[in-house]
Amino acid sequence: MNKRLFILLIALMSLSLLGIIFVQGYWISNSYRDKEEQVNFNFRQVLNEVAKEVQVREIEDYYRIYSGLADSVQTPESINFSELVYTTQSDKSNETYIFSDGILVEDYKLSSSFLDTEIDSILFKKIINKKSTTKVIAGVDGSGQVSETIESFARMKDYERNRFESAFTNISARTPIHKRVSVDEIDNLLKKSMKKRGLKSDVEFAVYSNGLSTRVHSRNFEYQADRILATPIFVNEELKIGYDLLVNFSEKKKTAFKSILGMAVLSLVFTSVIVLAYASAISQIFKQRQISQIKSDFINNMTHEFKTPIATINLALDALKNPKAKADESFLDRYLKLIRDENRRMHAQVENVLRISKLEKNQLDLKKDRIKLHELIETAVSHVSLIVEDRNGYIKTHLGALKSTILGSTSHLTNVIVNILDNAIKYSEDEPKIDVYTENVKNSIILKIRDQGIGMTKSVQKKIFEKFYRESTGDIHNVKGHGLGLAYAKRILDDHDAEIYVESDKGKGSTFIIKIHLIS
Repeated sequence: MNKRLFILLIALMSLSLLGIIFVQGYWISNSYRDKEEQVNFNFRQVLNEVAKEVQVREIEDYYRIYSGLADSVQTPESINFSELVYTTQSDKSNETYIFSDGILVEDYKLSSSFLDTEIDSILFKKIINKKSTTKVIAGVDGSGQVSETIESFARMKDYERNRFESAFTNISARTPIHKRVSVDEIDNLLKKSMKKRGLKSDVEFAVYSNGLSTRVHSRNFEYQADRILATPIFVNEELKIGYDLLVNFSEKKKTAFKSILGMAVLSLVFTSVIVLAYASAISQIFKQRQISQIKSDFINNMTHEFKTPIATINLALDALKNPKAKADESFLDRYLKLIRDENRRMHAQVENVLRISKLEKNQLDLKKDRIKLHELIETAVSHVSLIVEDRNGYIKTHLGALKSTILGSTSHLTNVIVNILDNAIKYSEDEPKIDVYTENVKNSIILKIRDQGIGMTKSVQKKIFEKFYRESTGDIHNVKGHGLGLAYAKRILDDHDAEIYVESDKGKGSTFIIKIHLIS
C-alpha cells in the first residue's frame, strides 16, 4: 500500500474514533444534565408539597378547634337579617309563586386562647341562609289562598371558613414559627413525600426568616447556597411577613448520576473495547509492516552471506580441477578445508533458521535432565576459544556459584551460551575480552557474560530478543548474523522457566544475565 494512502487511512480512522468518543461524551453529559434537572424538579415538588401540607395542616387544626368553640356559643352579640323577596305568575294558570331568599348573620365573640396570640378575643359570624317558596292560588273573587309553602335552612360554612382563613392568616402571622411547625413534622413529611416519588437522600432542612435562621432546623443543617432548594412558607402579603423552607438534599447529584450510571458504564465499556481493538489493530499493522521490513532485510542479509561462501566453494572447486593442484597435497588439503569450513558456516546458518521455525511450531525436542551448568559453560567456552585466541582476546571464567545443578536440555542450553558468547565476540571491535561469572542467589544460579564491546542503547536493549532484529548499521555488513541467535536463546530459556536480560551502555560493553532455578 502506498505510504501516503496508508497514513491518510490511519488519520481518517483516528479522526472517526475521536468523533465517536466525543459523541459518547456529549451524550453522557447531556443525559446527566437532563437527569439532574429532572431530579431537581422532583425534589422541588417534594419541597412544595411539604410546604403546602404544613400550611393546610395548621389551618385545619385551628379551624377544627374554632368550629367546636363556635358551635358552643349560644348568645350572639348582634343579629342581622336581610331578605330578598320576588314573585312570578303563571300565564296559563291562576297560580302565583312567592320566592324568599334571606341571610341571617349572627355576630359572636370568641376567646382567642387557642391561637397562642396576645389577642384576647376574636369576632366571628354565623351565617344562615333561609329560602322559602310559597304557591298562592287566586280565587274567583280575586282573593288568594296559600296552597303550599316550602322552606329550607342552610348554614354557609364554606363562606364562614373563607372568612376564618382570611382572618387567621393575619392573626397567626404574629405566632412564633416554632409554635406553628415542628422539626419532626417537616422531617416526616419530607421522608413521606420522597418515598412516594421513589427518591432517596439524606435530608437537612431549616426555616429562615428574612435570611436569618429560626429555631426550626435539623441538627446538621449547614447553609450551602449551591446545594439548597428553597420555597416560601406561611406567607402573609398584607403584613409582608413570610418564611422560607430551605432543604439540603445531599444526594441529589448522586441520584442523578445513579440514574444514568448503567447506560454510561455500558457506553464507556463498548467505547473502550473499540479503542482497545483499534489500538491493537494499529499496533499489529505497524508490527506487520516492521516484520515485513525486517524479513526483507533478513533475506537480503542471508543472500549476501550465502553468496560469499558459495562463490568461495566454486572457486575452490575450480582450483581443484587444476592438474597441478592435485599433485600438491598441501594445496589440496587447504582447499578441501576451505570448502568444509564454508559448508559448515552455511549449515550453521540454516540450522539457526530451522531452530526458530521449530520453536514457533512447538516441535523442538526439549528433553530435560539433571545437569551441571558449570559443565555447560566450560563446553560452550571451548567451542569459541579458538576464535577468541585467533583475535588475540580472552575468555575468563569466574564460577563462584557453589551449587549449579539445574534441570534442562544440555544441547539447547549449550547453544544458548554459545550464541551469547558468539555475539560478544562479533560485537567487539578490538580483541574480544569476555568474563563469565556465576553466583547463587537464594534458590537460583545467576550466569553473567560480560564483554567490552561496542555496547547498545536503551532502545536497542528492548528489541534484541525479537526475531530477525539487528541494530541498524545502514548498508555496512561488517558484523555477520540474522538476528536469530538471541531470539532462539530467549525462547529456550522461557521453556526452562528462566530469565534473560541485558545491561549495557553504548561504547562500554554489555552484560547478559541469565537466572535459572536450581534443583536439589
